[in-house]
Amino acid sequence: MSTFLPQDANNYPIPALRLKNGAAHAISATATSARNSTAFDGDTRIISLYATSPVFVKFGDSSVTATTSDHYFPAGVYYDLSIGGDTTAQYGYVAVLAADTDGTVYVSEKE
Repeated sequence: MSTFLPQDANNYPIPALRLKNGAAHAISATATSARNSTAFDGDTRIISLYATSPVFVKFGDSSVTATTSDHYFPAGVYYDLSIGGDTTAQYGYVAVLAADTDGTVYVSEKE
């Protein structure tokens, strides 16, 4: 099958998405839940997360709040996540809560 994706040494496609211009978010992670101030673009299906300190994350609408019962995300890991698609509702926001020390969560929308 023909593909436009880059290929590895064995000619297998490497899944690749580019960073969406104007769609970078930085969220301060503290002892109080915070979320991105601007919703993700309606066409965005994949985001990347990177945290400078461990955090708890939760996806949802403009009222989403993260708690210590939500998903733990470690510091220093760059990770791609789906925020919705054609058959599921898209999440517009991600809330973060510091797990121990304050930090920053960087979110990149991809296309």
